[in-house]
Amino acid sequence: MLYRNLSGYFREKYGKRLSKICIDGGFSCPNRDGTVGVGGCIYCGERGAGEHITGGDITSQVQRALDAAKEGEEFVAYFQNFTNTYAELSVLRERYDAALIDERIRVIAIGTRPDCISPEVCELIASYSDRVDVWVELGLQTANDRTAEIINRGYKTEVFDKAVKLLSEYSIPVVVHLIVGLPTEGREEIEETARHLSAMPIWGIKIHSIYVSRGTRLAEMYASREYEPPTEDEYLQSVIYILTHISPKTVVHRLTGDCPEGQLIAPEWNRNKHALIEKINEEMKSRGLRQGCLYNLD
Repeated sequence: MLYRNLSGYFREKYGKRLSKICIDGGFSCPNRDGTVGVGGCIYCGERGAGEHITGGDITSQVQRALDAAKEGEEFVAYFQNFTNTYAELSVLRERYDAALIDERIRVIAIGTRPDCISPEVCELIASYSDRVDVWVELGLQTANDRTAEIINRGYKTEVFDKAVKLLSEYSIPVVVHLIVGLPTEGREEIEETARHLSAMPIWGIKIHSIYVSRGTRLAEMYASREYEPPTEDEYLQSVIYILTHISPKTVVHRLTGDCPEGQLIAPEWNRNKHALIEKINEEMKSRGLRQGCLYNLD
């Protein structure tokens, strides 16, 4: 096995692959409403990560997926869009509960920002673990604080570190999101981020390929030639570096990003997700590499 992928983890734990229900929970983001910043991160469109999500209340979103389910199919309820711990605890509980309408929901996954994690939020999330499995997804993107300012992330890496520590104290698995190809970043910054994560209790990782999407600040930077995406080979080599330097126990949730249909401006190589993953696999095979083969905490 080249790396410990999510589908393999699901088969180990549940005896089958789980399908994902992507949910727009109706949350905002402190990086949009002025609490931390405005406009969001430079690669983020008006609908955040939820351009593909069909609207409606949470229960309706989940029910549509359940109505279309195949026999025996089970699910992850993924609160994906914007910051899904950014509300009063009573609101969070109400919205999480709204997704738990069927025993076929086996997991709740909650996407959020590290600066929206508190002991009270952790206690609430942990309270669901006696009903379903749960994990929290944090958008780090990079461990480099200079890059974080450029992309308008809105918090320093030490905030991420504290959030991971706090979630770990409540036995809540953490999935970290990284983006390869951010403005001004090269191999040195990728290695810095990989080293940073290798020393932390990270359960899962999502590696996203950068894409320039219409209607974003990054698209403006691309148009004015302030930004140029990495080549496909640069992306492949960066992903392989990350995979070989993280713990072999880390669950790899994804190796590339998905730009919404009709929104991609660049790079062209990002249009074929499956071909990109196959090239990563073949490169690792040809070089005799495996996840964690260069993992070292020293």
